[in-house]
Amino acid sequence: MKLFAGTSKGLFVVEKGQSHCVLKAKGVREVVQLGDDLFAGTSEGLYISNDQGASWKGPHLSEFAIWQIRGDKRGWIYVGTHPAELFRSVDGGNSWQHLESLGEIVKKEGWCIPLEPPIPSQARAIVIDDLDPDQLWVGVEVGGILHSVDGGNTWSVGCPGDNPDLHMIFPHPEKKGVLFASTGYGRLDGIAEMVEGNAGVFRSDDAGSSWNYVWKGITPRYSRPMCIDRTAPFSVTVASAPTAFSSFKDSEGAGAMLFQSEDEGASWRSLCDVAHSPSSVNFHGLTSNPHIQGSVFVGTDNGELWSVSRDSQWELLAKNMPAVLSVMAS
Repeated sequence: MKLFAGTSKGLFVVEKGQSHCVLKAKGVREVVQLGDDLFAGTSEGLYISNDQGASWKGPHLSEFAIWQIRGDKRGWIYVGTHPAELFRSVDGGNSWQHLESLGEIVKKEGWCIPLEPPIPSQARAIVIDDLDPDQLWVGVEVGGILHSVDGGNTWSVGCPGDNPDLHMIFPHPEKKGVLFASTGYGRLDGIAEMVEGNAGVFRSDDAGSSWNYVWKGITPRYSRPMCIDRTAPFSVTVASAPTAFSSFKDSEGAGAMLFQSEDEGASWRSLCDVAHSPSSVNFHGLTSNPHIQGSVFVGTDNGELWSVSRDSQWELLAKNMPAVLSVMAS
């Protein structure tokens, strides 16, 4: 198995307790394998490797930061960006079509991230229906979830629990129409009150038409990284922190936690060991271990990569990297 850690300063391969950089680029927030090729989404655009990371072509879409990359069963590739736009490639990433319909809604609605001054919103989550590739969901931070049934020509807009601060969206691997979304406190007019219901994980059983809040009783509430196992019981793992800016640099640490549900969000248990309850470092990169059910790989804001088992056994795989923003296991 090969592990890739996308960091604030480049893409690293982690093997035998060591890490080495294979791509120098800022803000590697996404690493995925589609077919035989690797795709790295960075703050400088999109990079593609045809040789498992030994060499890279790019950047494509260099005027955008790339947040998420997803492919469908036809081999088409979709990319969500900051500022919030959606692009599609039908030739393996050699050329890109701008799906202007999404950006037009973002502009019309005035979506943005409510900092001072406001900054443009970002399309940071993409879901493609496995059976019907013309059905897409795109999560925009801060704005909502855009849903298309015609390949992105037209869109409907919704929010889980009226929460427009979308982070991650994942589909259930077997149950059609079941989606999970992680959310924060951002609102178009500022920051929501930090109480239960205003941030956390939502589940939809009807393809996003309605949502149920499944983060009841969980703290901290601000949920961001998420992954879901591809095999039963399809464990959903989520990392959370007190705020968007929680960091290992804080005087009392980040106060982050890692939770897992094996019943589609009906109940949650901590994956944290004693040393990480709560964690002084924050979690940004997270992915399932494809070979061990319930096990995950998690990257931290102080440059560590850990393997975490479903019974909360933590193993340090690498350290002294830049902040780890994304993780991929192949």
